[in-house]
Amino acid sequence: MNLFKTAIKIFVVMTLLTGFIYPLFITLIAQFTMPYHANGSLIEKGDRIIGSLLIAQKTTDNRYFWPRPSAIDYDPIKPSGGSNLGPTSQKLKDIVNKRKDKMGKDAPGELLYASGSGLDPHISLETAYFQIARVAKARSMDEEALKRMINSTAERNFKFKARYVNVLLLNEALDGK
Repeated sequence: MNLFKTAIKIFVVMTLLTGFIYPLFITLIAQFTMPYHANGSLIEKGDRIIGSLLIAQKTTDNRYFWPRPSAIDYDPIKPSGGSNLGPTSQKLKDIVNKRKDKMGKDAPGELLYASGSGLDPHISLETAYFQIARVAKARSMDEEALKRMINSTAERNFKFKARYVNVLLLNEALDGK
């Protein structure tokens, strides 16, 4: 019986420590040291939240650049993740062929296959450049102007040195042109 009481005490203490005290401590540190990041890196336009730098938004309008496809339909409430469809899956082949029919046979893989998280807000420069003709036509814009806009919003990944574009920021730059 004494062993059972000790186990219950340890359980209660560890639950309080790891379930309440530690998360509260980390949340307070984050709120005081980096509140913008701790609250989801939200982008506001006026008094309205238009999105997050960390989560892709569904965009199908030809006037905008599109993010990578999402296996969870860009819904951050659902558990994030890929489709788990393998290279031999007929369902995956059908999905990719449907996307190729919509975007063209030479579309980059980023526009054909969902990201691992299903919420990736970034695309490579190659994928952004691939979409220039479609966006330029829909907006009656010069393709070179769009390319300059892409290059001005591109960021460099410090680990891999690859350049990429946050789709939300690029689309906001388009609307603000």
